[in-house]
Amino acid sequence: MPLVGEELYSLLIPLREERLIIPRSCVAEVVRYTPTDAATADSWLCDTIGWRERDVPVVSYETLLGLQPPAAGGRTRVVIFNPLSGAAECPPYGVLAQGFPQMVRVNSEVVQLDQDYRAAEAAPVICRINMLSEHALIPDLEMLETCITAALAAA
Repeated sequence: MPLVGEELYSLLIPLREERLIIPRSCVAEVVRYTPTDAATADSWLCDTIGWRERDVPVVSYETLLGLQPPAAGGRTRVVIFNPLSGAAECPPYGVLAQGFPQMVRVNSEVVQLDQDYRAAEAAPVICRINMLSEHALIPDLEMLETCITAALAAA
């Protein structure tokens, strides 16, 4: 993540045990999560919600990472992502968050690669970074969108 002399406005998305860090421009909106009748806690593609007159698949990143899935509660939110590719195959999608994302400014002075972190095999994670007293995962959104597209096509 070379950011020589630049700052990147990013969002820290709180998960149950981890945090994701993503560029702010990837996010369309953050909405309150109310599980639907179709919600499944045991699947990484755990629900579908209505957003702007569309059905939006909801992802549990924890489940993709092999961690304990989140429990829906009063602080649970869905972070709605615009697909990176802009391709029609992947619709906007949501990621469950355990609270509101936090805006942070990231630059090369505060970011270091966490050399000790190893993601689960086939997990959509590029790496983990350390920032001052925080750590966060950089998700592989292209891989995630490929997984979403394949799961929706198989359904």
